[in-house]
Amino acid sequence: MTDLQKSRPGHAPAKFASIGSPYFGIMLAAMAVVLILSNIGASKGVAIGPIITDGGFFLFPLAYILGDVVSEVYGFKVARKAILTTFALSVFASLCYWIIIALPGFNDDFGIAKQEALELALGPVPLIVLASLLGFLVGQTLNSWVLVKMKERFGERKLWARLMGSTGVGEFADTLIFCSIAASVIGITDIPTFVNYVVVGFVYKTLVEFLFVPLTTAAIGWVKKREPSYGVAP
Repeated sequence: MTDLQKSRPGHAPAKFASIGSPYFGIMLAAMAVVLILSNIGASKGVAIGPIITDGGFFLFPLAYILGDVVSEVYGFKVARKAILTTFALSVFASLCYWIIIALPGFNDDFGIAKQEALELALGPVPLIVLASLLGFLVGQTLNSWVLVKMKERFGERKLWARLMGSTGVGEFADTLIFCSIAASVIGITDIPTFVNYVVVGFVYKTLVEFLFVPLTTAAIGWVKKREPSYGVAP
């Protein structure tokens, strides 16, 4: 049974596009850049009043918004390829940080100071990347799977429901995995602060995506109209 046959009777069937236009490549590149930058930012702990978070807090939700667009337009198989590609590029970036730090630098005071700064800024990143990659891999996969399954059930209707439903599942798994690994790296060592970190991270990321549902919906509609293969049965 094809994806077009699985939708619930009485609803427009689920439609997907094949990769063949520049739009997928642009979104894939944006996902990778956002994840890599958020990994760097996440190495800094941030305290805004009673709120505990990290320096990548304003970037990471964008990766999920882009993931929603890819999943809705192209389906789960293509979204999975995008997730794995982004995963691999982040691993490559982390390897590059390690090589840059390991390379011998200048021995003058300025060179030594720069080396220490690089080690402090990028040194924790591999552990942050591990946390981010595991969280991203599980969270984005669940996010995409739930969204596509809901689309196969309800067809083209209720886009807002599948965006919100998939976000809740994906962001919870992502946040819990990420915070469990990254907490000690950014200096969180006690249970109350850790709980604050997890709850704030989940609520913030989910709230941002909920607030961006109208924009995400508009972006999805824009891409669908410009994908020549959208809704064309293979």
